[in-house]
Parts: sequence; structure tokens; C-alpha cells
Amino acid sequence: MSDVVFTRGSGWIPSVVREDGVLRLVLGAGADANHEPRTFSFPIAEEHLAVIREDLGRHLLLWSAVLPLCDAAGTRGPLDEEAAVALLDPVLLAGPAAVDAYFRRIPWDRGRLVAHGAGVELLDRGQVCAAMRTATEASDAKRAQEYHARRRRAERGTVLGPLDAAVLRYTGQYVHGATVPRRLPDAVDAVLLPEVMRVVATAEHACAGLRIGRDPRRGRRGTDKADWERMATAVGAAVRRAHPGLADEAVRSVGFLMCSEAVDRARSTPLEAYEETAEGRTVLTFTDDKDAEKKWRPGGPRSAAVEFWQFVEDRVASDNEVFTIEDEERGEGIQVHFYADSAARITTVREGAGGAGPEYRVEYGLVDGIGGYRSLVSAFVRGGCAALDGLGPWISDHAAFERARRRRGGR
Repeated sequence: MSDVVFTRGSGWIPSVVREDGVLRLVLGAGADANHEPRTFSFPIAEEHLAVIREDLGRHLLLWSAVLPLCDAAGTRGPLDEEAAVALLDPVLLAGPAAVDAYFRRIPWDRGRLVAHGAGVELLDRGQVCAAMRTATEASDAKRAQEYHARRRRAERGTVLGPLDAAVLRYTGQYVHGATVPRRLPDAVDAVLLPEVMRVVATAEHACAGLRIGRDPRRGRRGTDKADWERMATAVGAAVRRAHPGLADEAVRSVGFLMCSEAVDRARSTPLEAYEETAEGRTVLTFTDDKDAEKKWRPGGPRSAAVEFWQFVEDRVASDNEVFTIEDEERGEGIQVHFYADSAARITTVREGAGGAGPEYRVEYGLVDGIGGYRSLVSAFVRGGCAALDGLGPWISDHAAFERARRRRGGR
């Protein structure tokens, strides 16, 4: 049984308990194999407790020094108690100069101290004791995140100006560039906000008239990668012309914002908005590489092209990228191969007779992105294989087609 002897605040700062008459420092750190927090403890003496009780800075410094040992324990290993106990006297009882020197020799969790208000410039100069004069029991995780972001940029040799940082804060990209961007005007200093808004206005003007379309080949939430790249390039060029002093990271963040918002609009846009109004006049059968089948009949509420792309969105997967549209009445079909950016048009040359199977003519063609596939599907729905003549060239020799496909892949 253990009794709490001393605790500080309501957060994760280590507490002191007494177990069977022995004082122990207890802290939560890391996680086990089930992602539950792990708890570690190790013995301390009365003189250590006295410093922990009276000196918040030393208490936090000890915590920072113990955390790497907890990380080393992993998800199920024990804490190295001997190494933990060895930290006590140098961190809690030594003079400031000795503590500073000690922290230059051991691993420690810098972000934990920054989150609790340690002076950043003093920490960077190695004056850890002086840095803790501004320490607080309350933790500010955002402060630590921004500190780590600045250090990562410094390691890459990236220097941000005030406007660069303001743009990144506006888009929510200051801490982590992979975060989905948003518009956060309240995160920007009021003095810099008008200039940030001018940068954003430049980006908005650059992508006016551009859009990112849905790409059923990528599933229900898929969008066109080529459209994204086109919009990002246009925004980047315009922003660099209008604001030449802006750092590349800030320019990219504004492009990321514009593209992300365009993607959100695309995902809420119905498939009908991307298809031609031309309507098929015969029954069509859609199939995939997993033997799923769907019929489309004239006169329904949705066009054949829309129904086909809905079928693709619902069924496409990494192991299901071949889809077919068959017109039994005409004896024609097309097969699209998303994995190879290609398609085949199939025409019945001779119906089977006397137990023999039908004879088909198969021709292969290269397809350029989702736009090329949309044109192909719409043309077939409208006029069958004959309507695809202008979307070629179509190659009947498969070996010759493969050579053409490899040449395109190497360009």
C-alpha cells in the first residue's frame, strides 16, 4: 500500500509516495502494448523530497532527466532504477553551474521544460537552472510544439520572417506542415493580419476558374491529383511574383490551403457535374475484376456514365482496378485498366456458331488521367466503339502496345 506524500498540480508532474516506509518518485510516461499509460517509480531520500517540495524548477528538471529512461523501457521493459537514482543528487542537490554542466552530458526532455514555461533562449544556451526561473506548474503543450517546430527548421537551415510565421499560423501549418490547413485569423498577430490576407487574396485570385475534380479511380473520396498539382503550381507562381520575400514553406502552405478547400468542394459535388449530358440508348452491363455486375437501362434517373462512375467509386480497390462496360446489343465493350493508364475496346467480329465461341477484335489505347477516362466512357455510351476513333490511336498488336506504354512511362 502506498500513501501520497507530495503532489504538485493536477497534471503529469511526478508525485512522491511512501511504500512500506520507502519514499518513491512516481510518474506516468510512455504507453504499453495496449496504448495504456505506463507508470514508473524509483526510490528517493528525504533530502530529495525536501528539494522537490520547495523548488519547482528542480522538480521539473528531474522529470525531464528521467523521461528518456522511461522511453528506453519501451512498452513492457522495466525502468532502470539504478540509472534513475543516479540522477537524484546531480539534479536536485548540486549547484546551478554543476547542474548546467550535468545536463550537457545526459539526455533530457527539452520539450517538457518548454511546456512548463522554461526560458527558451536560456535553455538553448545550456543555462537550464536559470531557464527554470519562469517555470510554472501549468503546462502549455502548444508552446512546446512551436519550440520543436522552430528547432526542426533551424536544423534544416530554414529561417522564417515575421510574415512567413504569420502565414503559417493562419493556415495552421506552423507546428506541422502535414496538418490539414484551415483559416485561423485569430492565430495571427493583428498587426500582421492585413498583410497575411493580401497573400491569401493573391492565392485566391490565382486559382479562380480552376477546380479539383472528383476521381472515382481513387474511391468515394478520391480527387484528381493532376488538378491538385495544377492548382498548387498556379498559386505558388502567383504568390511568389506578388510576394517575392515570402519563404517557400509559407508559399506552399497557402497553396495547400487553396487545394484542400477545392478538394472539400469536389467531394460535395455530385458526379453528374462532371459528366456530359449525352445518353445511351441500349442496355449496358458494368462489371469489375471481382465479378460484380450492374445493369444500366435507358430512361433511368441517372445517365449511364454517372452510374458507371458510381459503380467504380463503390468497387475500386488496389486489387480491383479493371472495369468493363458491355453493350450486348451492339456486341461491343470497353475495358479500362486504371493500374496501367490504358483501355481496350472490344468488338464482336463474328458470332459463335456450331459450338465455336465468338470472334472478337481487341484494340488497346493509352489514357491520359481521369479526364481521358471520362471522355472515353462518355463517347462509348453515346456511340459505341466507333465513337472512340478520335480518342486513339488504337493498337491491335498487344506487344506493340506494351512497347508504347513503356515508352510513355519513361518519358
